[in-house]
Amino acid sequence: MTHPHASFDRYATHGGLVLVLNCGSSSIKFALFDAGQSPLPRTPVWNGKVQDIGGSQATYGETGVEPAPLMLDAQEPYHAALAHIRERVLLRLGPRRLAAVAHRVVHGGSKYVQPARVDAAVLADLKTFVPLAPLHQPFALDAIETLLAADPELPQIACFDTAFHHTLPQVEQMLPLPYSAWERGLRRYGFHGLSYEYLSVALPERHGGLARGRMIAAHLGSGASLCGMQGLRSVGTTMGFSALDGLMMGTRTGSLDPGAVLYLMEIEKLSLAQVGHVLYHESGLLGVSGLSSEPRVLLAAESRTDDVGARVRAALALYVRRIVREVGSLVAVLGGLDLLVFTAGIGEHSAEIRERVCRELGFLGIVLDDAANASHAPLISAPGSRLAVGVEPTNEEWIAARHAAAFH
Repeated sequence: MTHPHASFDRYATHGGLVLVLNCGSSSIKFALFDAGQSPLPRTPVWNGKVQDIGGSQATYGETGVEPAPLMLDAQEPYHAALAHIRERVLLRLGPRRLAAVAHRVVHGGSKYVQPARVDAAVLADLKTFVPLAPLHQPFALDAIETLLAADPELPQIACFDTAFHHTLPQVEQMLPLPYSAWERGLRRYGFHGLSYEYLSVALPERHGGLARGRMIAAHLGSGASLCGMQGLRSVGTTMGFSALDGLMMGTRTGSLDPGAVLYLMEIEKLSLAQVGHVLYHESGLLGVSGLSSEPRVLLAAESRTDDVGARVRAALALYVRRIVREVGSLVAVLGGLDLLVFTAGIGEHSAEIRERVCRELGFLGIVLDDAANASHAPLISAPGSRLAVGVEPTNEEWIAARHAAAFH
């Protein structure tokens, strides 16, 4: 395996490519875009991912290749996975050079509202936001630090999930805490910004002026949020100070009465670390159902007549209801709604979840075209629907690559 500090520069000739890394706690997704073309193609030249890093079944897969088992150093599996990706990138580059590496960084705080080239000072800044996004921030920063050490001159561009929401009005950013908390930076930041930024580009192409009106985008994946947009700018969102807020998610609670947290600590005597683990890893669909964090698995099990089936049905009902409640709150903020769009893994691929959400939102005048919904069509509302409803695959990697290419 190539040493983790092997240099990309040995391929520095002509024709730049941009590498995008999306680093999570147990996976690294990567994509290579051709920055030599203008405009930047939305489809990567090549992409893939390493999964189950630190687990017993790590796999590596890339474009056109089935995922295969990957043996990783048990002491430093994350660094070993990153080194493996670097090795594959070097082979893929051939005679071309790498122009930049773009990283999805979940939290930029109130300071970073645009992509930033990372140096030692910026990296130190970003480390202070780790407590606000403990599932994602440390891993992205670790990758940046490793690559900075390997190639100090290679631009490392941080693209922030919080940045798209810097247009939120103050009333949407503030928390009802003592004002000194606002002055210290405790506020609602919003997340999934790279996904929403992509929709702000793609949806006007698809839906014209309708997308520039009152729109709600539903990013439904293992993490989930909604964003209310007007004029393609974020004016309201469901995630706030942290990625725990808002919608019920795969393993995260979403919005929760803080009194319940105090109860867990004071009465049930859970430690701070234990409460954090419950909120981030043991709640949501997994916690309520006791079976899985995946709607696909739960939908297949909801017809069971045992206690598991009852819990699964309760979990799915709560998941849908929380989406419906939050859509209603954003409709109030927007003063109405013209377009509702589903995106991300569940939003793009689960016709059943979309149908259940839209059924409960029938008061808005939504009428679905069942065949269009079943085929995940770009427009799934029927001609007689008062409200347009769409499905749009997100493309966070392309947004990050475009930002990085602009730095070069």
